[in-house]
Amino acid sequence: MFKRVLGLALAVVMCVSFAACGEKKSSEKVYKIATDTAFPPFEIPDVNGSDKLTGIDIDILAAIAEDQGFKYELDVLGFDAAVVALESNQADGVIAGMSITDKRKQTYDFSAPYYESGVVMAIAANNDTIKEYKDLAGKKVAAKRGTEGASFAEKLKEQYGFDITLFDDSPTMYMDVTSGNSVACFEDYPVMGYGISQGNGLKMVTEMEQGAPYGFAVMKGKNSELLKMFDKGLENIKANGKYQEILDKYISKN
Repeated sequence: MFKRVLGLALAVVMCVSFAACGEKKSSEKVYKIATDTAFPPFEIPDVNGSDKLTGIDIDILAAIAEDQGFKYELDVLGFDAAVVALESNQADGVIAGMSITDKRKQTYDFSAPYYESGVVMAIAANNDTIKEYKDLAGKKVAAKRGTEGASFAEKLKEQYGFDITLFDDSPTMYMDVTSGNSVACFEDYPVMGYGISQGNGLKMVTEMEQGAPYGFAVMKGKNSELLKMFDKGLENIKANGKYQEILDKYISKN
């Protein structure tokens, strides 16, 4: 009788243990990370038209998640929609070539910078009339919403007397310049360099101006554990060479 009771007790304990294990597995946190639709070389759309992305942001996030052992789902929304998703608690974080600025720090908590960027002005490859900022007086220029390029253009607008047209994605912005509707555009240097290498029909006419670095963002006071894992993972992949391997994959030195 004692043996039967003991056996029954052990069986109950095992069932409870298995249930607990199953419960732990099912409740494992999966972070939802929002990103842009097209911001090469940070977000590069699939040539076949699927939602699958490649690029610096995508590879860095994957490498950090693997290093730190956390799971995530990527939401490809576009920059503005990604920020809205974060602010409405539909996303836990944003990685989208997002510049770290004092204004944004009032709303978001940022990771350590994962890329030091800068801004350049570019014009149509066949345009020989625009060579410097003063040539923009009375004309229209293009910039992409939410980027350091847009912020930089805004700072120069009054001084040099030009108007700014904002776009949701870089390819449409480039077409606006090559078609002659805008005479120039302001873009983050690595993005423009990649675009030119891919034949976007533009050329750079200014040296890179210092811009704000890019960071991974969460809402202020939220998801601190995710931010800590991102920072630690970034530190690790820089130390083991994976970070530089990712940059070299997308940004040519030649």
